Amino acid sequence: MTQSQLTPIQDNSLQINGIQHAFFTREGGVSTGIFGSLNGGLGSSDSPDHVHENRRRMASFMGTEPASFLSLYQIHSPNVVTVTEAWDLQHRPKADAMVTRVEGLTLAIATADCGPILFADPDARVIGAAHAGWKGALFGVLEATLTAMENIGARRDHIIAVLGPTISQTPYEVGPEFKAQFLTVDSTYVSFFIDGKSEGKSYFDLPSFIGHRFSKANIKRFTSINECTYGDEKRFFSYRRTTHRGEPDYGRLISAITLTTE
Repeated sequence: MTQSQLTPIQDNSLQINGIQHAFFTREGGVSTGIFGSLNGGLGSSDSPDHVHENRRRMASFMGTEPASFLSLYQIHSPNVVTVTEAWDLQHRPKADAMVTRVEGLTLAIATADCGPILFADPDARVIGAAHAGWKGALFGVLEATLTAMENIGARRDHIIAVLGPTISQTPYEVGPEFKAQFLTVDSTYVSFFIDGKSEGKSYFDLPSFIGHRFSKANIKRFTSINECTYGDEKRFFSYRRTTHRGEPDYGRLISAITLTTE
């Protein structure tokens, strides 16, 4: 396969001179079977050679070298790293978001149902990327990313945030203990749940919850591409779909952003 067969999704709000971004789909890589084909997951049981070739293709699309295509050891935390130089992927930081103002470093987030968010302040030339599952979104990864961007020169009223492919509400059935964690933080969060198909269970709306958190953080330029990872098997990997099928592992989607020369 060639790079031309990559099929990334791009959002108009991030189509800005000096910034390259992509929400990569699972199409255009070399992995096979349940990882077919553009699996970017360093933590998956896929062939390392396949994963590195897939990441090389994505780096090429972004206009950076593979060594500058950076990702994290994601732990569902609110931890944010300010990136000033590339790191060895074998010793990548344990965190769930990154920010930088250094040209040529690609910030790459891995997801397979959780919310990948790309950020940019095009005036200050500050970018960010965050992995927001329910835990990260609830406990502040989005707000921490915004603060980290401000710390290196961004202005909150200039920040653009875009949510990529994420599991939608109806496939996301959760138990009462899950819902209770949200209501313990804020009883108004009940609005993000509807009754599930099973007794005592609920469906949780992660994309809307992420949008709510951005609204509360005074981010006016938030958009979602409104694509469900669970429902579109051709284009997206999904941890929950894999779990429902009893498959042994799953591929990871990559969402990436970089500052290019203006």
